[in-house]
Amino acid sequence: MKPHIPLTALKFFRQAAESMSFKLAAEQLFVTQAAVSQQIKSLENSLNIKLFTRLNREVLLTEQGKKLLPYVVQGFSAFEEGFAMLGDDPHPDLLTITTLPSFASRWLMPKLINFQERNDGISIRISPSLQVESFSDGKLDLAIRYGLGNYPGYETHLLHRDYILPVCHPDLIDTTKEIAPQLADIPLLTDEGVDIDKAWRPFMKKVGIPLNTKPSKLHVGDSTMLIEPLLCKQGMSLLRYSLIYELLKNGQLICPLPFYFQSRFSYYLVAPESHFQYQKIINFHQWIREEMSDIDKHWLEFSEGKMQGLAVDLAGKSEV
Repeated sequence: MKPHIPLTALKFFRQAAESMSFKLAAEQLFVTQAAVSQQIKSLENSLNIKLFTRLNREVLLTEQGKKLLPYVVQGFSAFEEGFAMLGDDPHPDLLTITTLPSFASRWLMPKLINFQERNDGISIRISPSLQVESFSDGKLDLAIRYGLGNYPGYETHLLHRDYILPVCHPDLIDTTKEIAPQLADIPLLTDEGVDIDKAWRPFMKKVGIPLNTKPSKLHVGDSTMLIEPLLCKQGMSLLRYSLIYELLKNGQLICPLPFYFQSRFSYYLVAPESHFQYQKIINFHQWIREEMSDIDKHWLEFSEGKMQGLAVDLAGKSEV
């Protein structure tokens, strides 16, 4: 028969194993050192294995104890995540958000002052990441992801559907001459992000204009890193409209070809269902929808009468 393992004993084991001291574990658990020792001994008897080697002034995990510890930590982390979903906001004055580095630096960070002016009692912590982060440690409140919206176990809210278009510095194009022949001499700067990777070939095929097919010497994994080279007149690239619409509006970049395609990915708010009941997230959700509506407004002005949409099939299932 499987042994009956009391949660209290596992809790004491985790604390003692992480602090490597029965004395420190007792202080952190607000119990006596004898109580910790008793619980550990009870657990060892239940499992019929030795978890600690007890020395004069310290304890060491045995090989069996080292094997057990990560599973105990994982189990309690799952409990803590579940309890967090049921409870109130533990940090109502701090909003911790994870999102793509490109979106954080080019769009979110410059605009956050507007949110804070409306919500001066809330501090914000941004955690840029290309990976989908977990909420299991209880440190994250909200994620802004760019994908298909399929995030099992979490609630999602669509924020914005984006467009992808070619851009370069205006000095690279002589508008008094035919544009198509000039493009063959402009290097293509490539972004290896999931929405842009392998996009150039189907895009060029659809456009029907011979672009520079020489291998680019600059390849990056995040769109943000391409914007500075573009502003420095180093080439042309495909970028998301949401990241560069203000640069287009100000004339710092131009779209040399009147073509675009809708990205297969969109921006989403993602979090455990209970997080969307937090007042700080309700406020942020309302604010970011208002701010992102400005992108759509600019897009209508930019694209009206001069842009042609393309149905470009970009295969791939990854999300960020």
